[in-house]
Amino acid sequence: MIKEEDFTALYHTHAPKIRRLCMGYASGNQDLANEWLQETFIKVWNHRKSFKGRASVDTWIYRIAVNTCLSDLRKAKKNIPINEAILKDNESDDEIQKQESRLKKMYNCIDQLTEQNKTLILLELEDVPQTTIAETVGLAHGTLRTRLSRIRKSLLKCITNGE
Repeated sequence: MIKEEDFTALYHTHAPKIRRLCMGYASGNQDLANEWLQETFIKVWNHRKSFKGRASVDTWIYRIAVNTCLSDLRKAKKNIPINEAILKDNESDDEIQKQESRLKKMYNCIDQLTEQNKTLILLELEDVPQTTIAETVGLAHGTLRTRLSRIRKSLLKCITNGE
């Protein structure tokens, strides 16, 4: 069980990663990502007494976040457009434009993945340990490594060739 005083520390530790995870599902839409972040931690709070410690608290929170994002996307059958405002160049620097272009391509390619593969790569991009990812999604560690390798190759092909 998670105690009330531990909740604040949990939030401050995990909120930045969960926000970025949600941003991946929201294709850069900050308002939607923040909404999902808030909903995730409301669920963590409401269900804190049911946490038994069978898995790590990280795994538990990531699973809640992934389920929150996917559930909302399924429920509304949302096709989230990329928030062009975050990709617009405020400066005329070529390097920033190239970086933003790569980011936009990456989000577009990630959006083409299956739900589970999208979950895997977004967690991987957040530097979540592979053992935690495997626990979160219920895959064997070896299977996860193979799947991530294939996803990376697929994304690289998509980003470089637009396929």
